[in-house]
Amino acid sequence: MRRTVLQRRIRWIVAMTITYNVIEAVIALSAGTVASSSALIGFGLDSIVEVLSAAAVAWQFAGPDPHLREKTALRLIAVSFFGLAAFVSFDAVRSLLGVVEPGHSPVGIVLAAVSLAVMPALSWFERRTGRELGSASAVADSKQTLICSYLSAVLLAGLLLNSLFGWSWADPLAALVIAGFALKEGVEAWRGDACCTPASALAGVATVGDDAAGGNGACSCCSPERRS
Repeated sequence: MRRTVLQRRIRWIVAMTITYNVIEAVIALSAGTVASSSALIGFGLDSIVEVLSAAAVAWQFAGPDPHLREKTALRLIAVSFFGLAAFVSFDAVRSLLGVVEPGHSPVGIVLAAVSLAVMPALSWFERRTGRELGSASAVADSKQTLICSYLSAVLLAGLLLNSLFGWSWADPLAALVIAGFALKEGVEAWRGDACCTPASALAGVATVGDDAAGGNGACSCCSPERRS
């Protein structure tokens, strides 16, 4: 019964994430086009990548046995990480080379501030639920949402520094760091390193070599939480 509740919670979190990111993408792409801001356009593209990642988890948990779709969902999430890294890197290089000169965007500043408040909460909730459920894809998707939070902070700082001081180079430099982090998380998701709780632990069946916590002894990033 607890696993059913957690799976339903994951579906709800994913639905919230998809809905918010669709709205975020529309606003960011529209405001970015108006202000000729490559940072805002890149942020909008990141929102689309986040939707793809969340949709992969939604697809997984729509099936009768989500664990059968775990590996495919992880691969889809990994590809979305790689896409995010490519989008952000491309946008950052264009800005550093002076191909585009972003203008001021009050709408973008408000959007980045709101995202910075919303995304960490969604990421924490999904990660906690995914760890208790023992779902690698849910944990990986929560990292994708967390990266969106980092990008929100980068975008907000870049837009403010550009508006207040004209420092247009601050955003692309920080964005390259975020792109490197996204690439690292993509590799881990592709390898399945986001979580390593065995299916037997999820079913409550002990196997030879399992540790006392119910994991497989390799890591405990998302071992099902013990309750008294």
